[in-house]
Amino acid sequence: MKCPACKKEMFVENFGGVKVDVCKNGCKGIWFDWCELAKLDEKQEGFGKALKEALDFPRVNDEKRGQINCPKCNIPMYIHKYQSSKEVNVDECYGCGGFFLDSGELNAIRDSFMSEEEREKYAQKIIDEIPEFEEAQKDLEKEKMRAEAARKYTKFIRLSYYLTGK
Repeated sequence: MKCPACKKEMFVENFGGVKVDVCKNGCKGIWFDWCELAKLDEKQEGFGKALKEALDFPRVNDEKRGQINCPKCNIPMYIHKYQSSKEVNVDECYGCGGFFLDSGELNAIRDSFMSEEEREKYAQKIIDEIPEFEEAQKDLEKEKMRAEAARKYTKFIRLSYYLTGK
């Protein structure tokens, strides 16, 4: 498989039971197939020489690179913050679920990994910063009330009302 960032050949490496593709002779990026990154995003996960080498690479992220294509699907990948790390942008393929991390990003994810409680607080902080969110919540509650009222007032036109009395 070719590296989506530098187009050099990637090699399969074992990170302690999780096999990933590493751009050893190029940018040192790492490709994770669907669900593999979640098995290695915390410090206590994975082991071995290949993982240690990958964690030792300095963080290099070319901000000017732009969007890259998935090496498996060849569709554009999306750049966003990793779900458990508010500091690291990752490239994700919405087609196959794969992730591409630039050199050093796995280490950054592991260093800034958020617990479930921290993730909830961070999500709430982001929600609180969106002025339209509270209004949208109110609108949603109104819609729920309207739907419930419509359900109650139209029950007599449903066949089940006459068969079961409900």
